[in-house]
Order: sequence, then C-alpha cells, then structure tokens
Amino acid sequence: MNNPLRNLFNVIVIVLALTVAFLFYHFVMGNPANFKDGERRREPVPGNILGTAYTGGPLVAVLIALSLISITFVIERWLSLQKARGKGSPEQFLTEFQKLLEAGKVEEAIALCQRQGGSLANVLLAGLQRYQQVAQDSSLDAERKLAEVQRAIDEAINLETPLLEKNLVILSTIASISTLVGLLGTTIGMIRAFMALGLTGAVSAQQLSIGIAEALYNTAGGLFTAIISIVAYNFFTTKVDNFVYTIDEATLSMMETLTVQVKQ
Repeated sequence: MNNPLRNLFNVIVIVLALTVAFLFYHFVMGNPANFKDGERRREPVPGNILGTAYTGGPLVAVLIALSLISITFVIERWLSLQKARGKGSPEQFLTEFQKLLEAGKVEEAIALCQRQGGSLANVLLAGLQRYQQVAQDSSLDAERKLAEVQRAIDEAINLETPLLEKNLVILSTIASISTLVGLLGTTIGMIRAFMALGLTGAVSAQQLSIGIAEALYNTAGGLFTAIISIVAYNFFTTKVDNFVYTIDEATLSMMETLTVQVKQ
C-alpha cells in the first residue's frame, strides 16, 4: 500500500470517528429523555449516566472521537504486526532458513521466504535474490558481491521499518492531546461553576453541578483515552524494537554464512 492510500485511510478513520462521536453525543447522550427539562438539556435525570455526561459539553464528543481513533489504530497496529510476523513462527522459520543456507540450498531458502511472507522474510528474500544475481558475476570480487547483498538488505529494511512503525506517532499524539483536552474541559467546567456563583451571588446547586460535571467528565475522559494510547504506544514500540532486532540478527547471521560461501 502506498503512502497516499495510507494517508487516506488515516483521514477516513479520523473523519468517521469525529462524525460518530458527535452524532452519539447529540442524539444519544443528548436525548431529551435523559433530562428532566427535556429539550433544554440542563437537568439530567438522576442516575442517568448519558445525560450527566452530556453536561460535560462538546469536549466530551471530542474525547469520544479521540478514544475511537485510538482504539481503531490499536487494532490496526495489532493486525499489521501480526501480518509482519508472516504465516508461521518466526523462530521456526529462522531455524529452517539457516539450515538451508548453511547447506547451500539457496533456491529452497528463497522458496521458504516466499511461503513465510512478512517483514523478516521479505528482508532475507531481498538479500538472497541479490546474492543469486551477483554470485556468478566474475567481474565482481567477493567483497563487492557481499557489499551488493548488504545494500539490498539495507534497502529492504528501509522499506519494511516504516511499515512496522506506521501510525505509532498517532497514538503518542492522541495520548498528549487527550490529556490537554481533558484539562481544557476541566478548566472550562470550573470557570462555569465559579461564574454561576459570581452571577447569582448565591450558591446555585444546579449551575454548580453542571460546571463540576463538565470538569470531572472531561478529566475522566481525557485520562481514559491517554491511558489507552500510552499503554498501546509503549506495547507496540517494544514489539517493533524486538522485531527490528530479530531482523538485524537474522541478516547478520545470513551475511556471515554467505561470506563463508563466497570466499570458498
């Protein structure tokens, strides 16, 4: 999938999340049945969670959208990393691959990579295919042949690594933004609560409850979304780092084996 299509997917996810969130906020949470004063939507029915959360203001909808975006990209990253592992166990694949390579069975090793698929197999496949091209080239010495193989491996890694790290920046950004949005909602809610006191000159339980609800629901929403995003970001970052390390180890082992064979 090329970059424009990936960017289009991200845009579609964000637009759909915002649309669904605001529709849910307005028509479900803002349903007049959730409020004692109906269409005014100022006094939630006691114990009605949707109506009470609605009083948190439009920023509640923004936080819902951020949560949906975060959950969507958590699922997308999980599926992508599972695909990057290939069709079988990477450990078993590497063991079988190394045995074939040490036995000089390059064609069988290439066929194994093609069956396995995934980022690791793609990188090894690129190196082996380049090795096949230069192995019988008498105009190149052993060092040049190995350099060509290494170059093909580096190019493949440069193509695969961005796919592994794709959209992680979105999760980290949402973790920061959701916290700030929640803090903004908290601030606005407290301002509303104190304005109610200043305008009436007396304590208005209704206005205070609305302001405090806006503050607390936005705080809770921001923290909830941030926790999901931070945990997911750290989890996937660790998975990607481990996977890249496995690729580096596998390519180093392959190069060592090919070095012995080329210089024989």
